Amino acid sequence: MNTLKTVFLMTLMMVLFLLVGYLIGGKSGMTIAFIFSLIMNFGAYWFSDKMVLAMYRAKQVTRETAPRFYAMVEQLSKNANLPMPRVYIIEDPTPNAFATGRNPQNAAVAATTGILQGLNNEELAGVMAHELAHIKHRDILTGTIAATLVGTITYIAQMAGWAMMFGRSDDDEGGNPLASLLMLILAPIAATLLQLAISRSREYAADAGGAQISGNPMALASALGKISRANLVKPVDHVNPSSAHMFIVNPLSGKGFASLFSTHPPVEERIKRLQEISSGRRMA
Repeated sequence: MNTLKTVFLMTLMMVLFLLVGYLIGGKSGMTIAFIFSLIMNFGAYWFSDKMVLAMYRAKQVTRETAPRFYAMVEQLSKNANLPMPRVYIIEDPTPNAFATGRNPQNAAVAATTGILQGLNNEELAGVMAHELAHIKHRDILTGTIAATLVGTITYIAQMAGWAMMFGRSDDDEGGNPLASLLMLILAPIAATLLQLAISRSREYAADAGGAQISGNPMALASALGKISRANLVKPVDHVNPSSAHMFIVNPLSGKGFASLFSTHPPVEERIKRLQEISSGRRMA
């Protein structure tokens, strides 16, 4: 299913690229956008994990440089019957974590220094088990590609605004300034809605999978509460909306209209479901 979602995502993003290219530069713009979309899809598949890790200045660690954290991820990977992922730490006081990569054999997990210092061992294990569940469910390729392509399509929409501001030559039927303005407004919204479609239900599944891998759903529930409260006070540094869906808890706080674009289900509902798993009222 996630393979189909990934193909759908990359195809839809290509169509959106072509539409933006046509509205900005007519047929010639669409040709350029087609070539660019092919390059982007290739790069997103092979290098998007490195791009996301670089975005947050994540540093890879080993058994020698971070023995407690590395050993924890190693044991949880064995519990989940997964290959050992690469392990990264992000220098940031706000607790959060994410997983990335194109498949379980080429996966990575990243955690902030804030989460390593702010959670106890059981809570941290629950969080990392959640991230390993994303890897096991093969969510990470879809999420990582979404982060790269959504950020790019938003950038292209902004370029449409610059093209309108400084003028451009019309060719063929393309080049309608009103259409470009419409795309400038709609492209980021469409990209964000696409993110939502692939993100929300995955978090519930990863919570349940993490509870099974760690064997302690209430520790994960406790961790979610702590991380959520901390991110409301201060988001992760350098956080980009295009990659916010990758974190275990949304690093961007939003109320009112902004909450409609949340990439995560409510933390309260996630905690409630984990409590039900703990009490045996819901299957993990």
